[in-house]
Amino acid sequence: MKKIIIFASGSGTNAENLILKLPVNNFKINWHVFTNNSNAGIISKCKNLNIKCEIFNKQQFSQSLIVQNKILEIKPDIIILAGFLLKIPHSIIDLNYPIINIHPSLLPKYGGKGMYGSRVHDAVIKNKETISGITIHRVNINYDEGEVVLQKSIKLDKKETPLSLAKKIHDLEMKYFPEVIKKLIS
Repeated sequence: MKKIIIFASGSGTNAENLILKLPVNNFKINWHVFTNNSNAGIISKCKNLNIKCEIFNKQQFSQSLIVQNKILEIKPDIIILAGFLLKIPHSIIDLNYPIINIHPSLLPKYGGKGMYGSRVHDAVIKNKETISGITIHRVNINYDEGEVVLQKSIKLDKKETPLSLAKKIHDLEMKYFPEVIKKLIS
């Protein structure tokens, strides 16, 4: 039995995709989902999937031992960030569980604090990039600077919009994120 924690802040499409695609013939997964957003779409997705979703606030995440102690109780094989917008504090990184994130650009470009979702796509188009993509990477103490596990790119059309680019990036995420996680836990 594999134990996986997913941290998500938003709609939860990446988290739901992982939960639906990751069960593998040779092992089962005990899922744990954590969110810092009491209005996040991931909460209803967890209810539909019959998975408990732990909700906490920013202070509980960064300044108390509540989340850290829950992680220690679970003893996960891996922690996955799927649209999680808070910086992972030292106290969680120091637990030495592997932590993996997905970012909607080809890092190191368009990474760092405040660079997520449409902000990334807006910047890519504003700077007239010809390619973009996803980066799946390990998490360290700095935003979006951990070791790259996988990058996949797509070409931008001349009339690309942030919305059309977001769709292309989302398609890459749905395909490659489960594949990478499956390899990492196998």
